[in-house]
Amino acid sequence: MLVETKAKVGVFSIALGAYLPQFPSLVPEFEKQFDDFKKTIPDTVEIIDGGMITTKEQSQAAGDKFRAADVDLVFMQLLTYATSYNMLPAVKDLDVPVVLVNVQKLKALDYDHTDIASWLGEGYACGAVGEMVADLERFGKRHAVITGVVEGGDPGVAAEIEDWCKAAQVRRRFRDTNIAQIGRPYPGMMDLYIDESNLYRRMHLYTKQFDWEKMWAIADDINDEAAIKAKAQDILDTFDIEGGGSIEEVWEMAKYVVAFEQWVKDEKLGLIASHYDGYATGKAGVLDSMLIPAFSMLIKQGTACAVEGDMKVAMAMSILKTISGTGQLAEMYSIDFNDDIAIIGHSGSGDYDISQAKKPTMKIVKVFHGKTGGGYLTQFYPPTGDITYLAITQDGDGHFKFVAAEGVNEEGKVLSIGDTNMRTRFSIGAREFVNQWSEAGPTHHFGAAVGRHIHTIEKVAKIMNVPLQIVTR
Repeated sequence: MLVETKAKVGVFSIALGAYLPQFPSLVPEFEKQFDDFKKTIPDTVEIIDGGMITTKEQSQAAGDKFRAADVDLVFMQLLTYATSYNMLPAVKDLDVPVVLVNVQKLKALDYDHTDIASWLGEGYACGAVGEMVADLERFGKRHAVITGVVEGGDPGVAAEIEDWCKAAQVRRRFRDTNIAQIGRPYPGMMDLYIDESNLYRRMHLYTKQFDWEKMWAIADDINDEAAIKAKAQDILDTFDIEGGGSIEEVWEMAKYVVAFEQWVKDEKLGLIASHYDGYATGKAGVLDSMLIPAFSMLIKQGTACAVEGDMKVAMAMSILKTISGTGQLAEMYSIDFNDDIAIIGHSGSGDYDISQAKKPTMKIVKVFHGKTGGGYLTQFYPPTGDITYLAITQDGDGHFKFVAAEGVNEEGKVLSIGDTNMRTRFSIGAREFVNQWSEAGPTHHFGAAVGRHIHTIEKVAKIMNVPLQIVTR
């Protein structure tokens, strides 16, 4: 990632204080269980430790700590039965989901040799989950439950915790980075238009505006020849260039990429949406001709770059890149009624990491379709197999909505016009998919990621407090 972020996850455990003086062996038992649980949380997030809580006062102190850290998510480990006063003060003022970790130490108790302390300490995590959810509901808090066992390991629990941490990283990335808007959306594509203050209010994402005049001059002070040469080689390693290529031929492009990388770091940009509609002459034409591969180099390093000024698809691409490692721009291209599949893709910048079937290619065209000027086109080659699509749209009151679908990319011919294309089969057929996807009002563009990720997108939606409409899975 060009701009690093790390989610902050609040973690605490609860137990009933009345048990501890009655059964002193529970104290070291619970302390060890809590320490062991914290070790299962991926080091991709920062743990904000609220401690083991048995009183309302301890819970209030944990809540103060979580608010001060601006946590993105809370895990609460249920060690045994506890009442909700152990939980509510810690979370009542937070606007993030509370994940109740209902993980029992033993697979089963030894029915003939278990005393009360052993039962409470090793086999009674499940006793309070329902009433905890009931109280979270009454307080209007988002919640989830993970049930499992420690003994023998539990891959399902580990996968759920990792998924939640990935989803939390989306919230942190939106809060800690900015989105750059260069120019304005493609004229007339009113579904792309956005209220930036509403974006900041609801998605925590701040917009930084840049004029093209500034961007044309962005590389003027870049003269580190070693850095430019290394970036030129990186470009050659990233793309197969039609007709061949050399460091000298991509030198100017490399210079701009070096400049863009420094700009992204200086401005803390996690996302970029741009569109140019000028005369494409002089310095404007030089930069415009190479924007597609230049922005592709940024996407490769984790900064989502969207064409046509679409800030909403930049968010979708960033979410997918964060949770899956791939985030490609896409739109509906065509329907193959003979094979009952949808042709999906896009011209413009793309994600190197999604081009798993073949190395991305680059070629020069005289005219960009529907846009000013000509220059470099890039094509990426997603693999066959599972694929996930994510769109972000808005209703008339400015509320955001996620629209997601899973399908399967199949082998077969794609268009040879220099654009990234996929042949996707959906469980409901191409015709019905287009009907249902379109009825969801997803806006023109959407993001694509290799694999099936709706399970994680559901968690992102819960953390961001955004409704999710699933078309196929």
